[in-house]
Amino acid sequence: MTSPETVLWLQERTTLGILSPEVLNAIAQVIEEQVVPAETDLVSEGTPPEALYILVEGQLESNTTNETNPALACGFLPGSVIELKELLLDELTSFTITTVTECHFWVVPAAKFRPLVTQYPEIAQAFSRQLAQELAQVTSALGYEQERSIALRPYLVTKAQRGIVGTSRYAVRLREQIREAAADRKSVDIFGEPGLEKDNIAALIHFGSPKRREPIIKVNCGILQTSGADLFGRAGGKPGLLEWLGEGTLVLNNIQELPEELLPPVTQLLKTGTYTPVSRSGETAVQPRPSKARILIVSEKTQPTIERSVGHIIKVPPLRVRKADVQAQVEYYTSLYIRSRGVLKPHITPEALRRLQSYDFPGNLKELKNLVERAIVQAEGANELTEEIFWPAEAKKKRFRVNLLNAYPNLRRFLRSPWWPDRINYGFTATAFAIIVAILFIGPQTRDRNFVLNLFWAWWWPFFLFLFPFLGRIWCSVCPFMIYGEITQKLSLWLWPRKLKRWPREEAEKWGGWFMFGLFTLIFLWEELWHLENTAYLSACLLLLITAGAMIFSTLFERRFWCRYLCPIGGMNGLFAKLSMTELRAQQGICSASCTTYQCYKGGPQKGEGMETNGCPLYSHPAQLEDNRDCVLCMTCLKACPHRSVEFNLRPPAIELWTTHVPRTYEVALLFLLLGGIYLHRLPELQSWLGLQLDLTQFWEHLGLSLLVLIIPAIFTFGAYGLLKLLNFNRKPKSFVELAYGYLPLVLGGNLAHYLRLGLGEGGRILPVTFATLGLSGEQLPILVAHPAVIAFLQGATIIFSVLMTMLLTQKIAKQPVRSLLGQYLAAIALGASLWAIIVF
Repeated sequence: MTSPETVLWLQERTTLGILSPEVLNAIAQVIEEQVVPAETDLVSEGTPPEALYILVEGQLESNTTNETNPALACGFLPGSVIELKELLLDELTSFTITTVTECHFWVVPAAKFRPLVTQYPEIAQAFSRQLAQELAQVTSALGYEQERSIALRPYLVTKAQRGIVGTSRYAVRLREQIREAAADRKSVDIFGEPGLEKDNIAALIHFGSPKRREPIIKVNCGILQTSGADLFGRAGGKPGLLEWLGEGTLVLNNIQELPEELLPPVTQLLKTGTYTPVSRSGETAVQPRPSKARILIVSEKTQPTIERSVGHIIKVPPLRVRKADVQAQVEYYTSLYIRSRGVLKPHITPEALRRLQSYDFPGNLKELKNLVERAIVQAEGANELTEEIFWPAEAKKKRFRVNLLNAYPNLRRFLRSPWWPDRINYGFTATAFAIIVAILFIGPQTRDRNFVLNLFWAWWWPFFLFLFPFLGRIWCSVCPFMIYGEITQKLSLWLWPRKLKRWPREEAEKWGGWFMFGLFTLIFLWEELWHLENTAYLSACLLLLITAGAMIFSTLFERRFWCRYLCPIGGMNGLFAKLSMTELRAQQGICSASCTTYQCYKGGPQKGEGMETNGCPLYSHPAQLEDNRDCVLCMTCLKACPHRSVEFNLRPPAIELWTTHVPRTYEVALLFLLLGGIYLHRLPELQSWLGLQLDLTQFWEHLGLSLLVLIIPAIFTFGAYGLLKLLNFNRKPKSFVELAYGYLPLVLGGNLAHYLRLGLGEGGRILPVTFATLGLSGEQLPILVAHPAVIAFLQGATIIFSVLMTMLLTQKIAKQPVRSLLGQYLAAIALGASLWAIIVF
């Protein structure tokens, strides 16, 4: 390369271009060319400079042992001038320079360069000017960075607190979403319930991205100025956070608190990546400015406008659906706490862990963290964290409950044994039912001479009505109707192997209740018009018709479709079971955290302590039960569960009706039908009380009066609801369907009071009636019957108690002042008085 070309190259490609052509020409005259192989040290740190090196071709990199200034380590590109400062200031080399590739240099030896510096003072002056300019630039940049740091410091996020703990599918998916969001620069909407550390997820996204060295700030939207000046800055004035942030990350926390005035400009920022600084009125319109900042939004709920504008949406799952991660979270929080306090790590017992897993954690991760820390403090250095230490970890649905299976281990053993209910059903009930039906057909036809009629009307009805408040729908677990249904199902599958139909759940939920209502109406009318309670063969026909329904539907559908949706007796049992003081449930936390097979619901082989079963006959999962309607206490789930999740709880009677209950119209219709049935059973007394003279021997008059009696109680209570609405013109009461369940104690009490006469007046005659059935004389056999005055007293006490319970339950369901419920209270009292008049007197 000739000297003029060298001078031109030095002017255009190097920092020596500030020198005059004369000086550059003088330098060009003494330049020597040198080629240095790759991976060779060109200069060494701490040595005197040997020459001035100008990189023409190749790549260099430097490194240094100076830990206080790692910025000295850098790379060099063609045109770099090396060792100039050291030669001018007579300093030692401050870093080692190594060739990355084979490099071509122009070299001016130190012995030749120093005379040039003496001959041309311009070299030193130019270098001094360059240093001054660089110093001014560095000072300006330092001032900007200091001002930027001051502006961003109140909002700065220095690091992510923790990663995503756990191995559940929710935790795995959340980690995947964070990695996907960190891989690009699109905006992200992170939403979920309080306490889920969503701002930490935003930090994880930022620090996992290529721009992790840029700043990340978190701004609470509730404190932003409505003008937006602190975020967007002012035109011609103070910059906003977006300008200071540069290519960093902005976390808009609690976007639901964003002032409405800022929603359009924030949406513009998300959609277009531009923002408009705030200008004062009368000023010239300001053009939008581009923003390189990445926007992360944190909220409790998605905002429709925001949702349509962001690139990624991450829904953070609540802890109650991540019960499988509770143990890992507890271990993690325990490790954090003991590390910060320097104490020994306690072990959490399985019982305590199950209790935590059964809790829903409305405060999510923050609540769990506080709970663990408080438990460690409360343990006071103990080696174990036991169940009682976690006393707040109790779901509202679990309050006021006592698990009888834990309190009475023998009860658990009996309910898990073959005796309950299989041996009882197939060893006794199935045979006894066949004998009973046969006796009803071939034996005497009146109740005073047929012990089966006596058992059915004087024993069965009062006993199970009395049992409902204690054991709910337990009759259904030993019911002969479904025993024969199951026998038919098994026999038909043996004779005709096939796959039974799945339940048409949607249609059954919609129409099944009304089918039960209609069937029960026909039973009531049949019982009244044909005197079933004193006609044995007709009672047998009724039992056979219900059994036939169970058998027919068992040949068509899986499991006990008839029991759950169509059986009229089952419908009544499910309704009254809501008043029970016991319930069968499962711990939701254990089920969601530990169970993957759902054997209690689906059935399956033996697993652990769980026995082989065919699954719940009513297709109910015990962890999802909200009331007693769909549980027959067959204990199949208790036998199948390998995790001891199933509980048989003692609880406040009817608590579900004012907590988790879902009202249903057909249940209310059945409730009032059962109420009307009490009056129907007492039709002669009702006529006498009302002074009617209808001839009940006439079929059509009897039928018309019966239908009217069944309907009137519902009309009366609906009228009382209308009065309640009038008395609450300034307050909207709950719906009629919800409040109607308040009458349930009165309906049960009225039916029990009616059957007490048969139970206490005729039940004790079972021995002579049995002998009479067999054609023997039993006149000398003992009888045990109550005095009519005692029966009347118990009937009256039952009615009074049921009225009081109706008023109390109505109050609990409505959650309104007593005065606002006066209409329903008066209706309950009036119904109670009418029942007293036709039953007690």
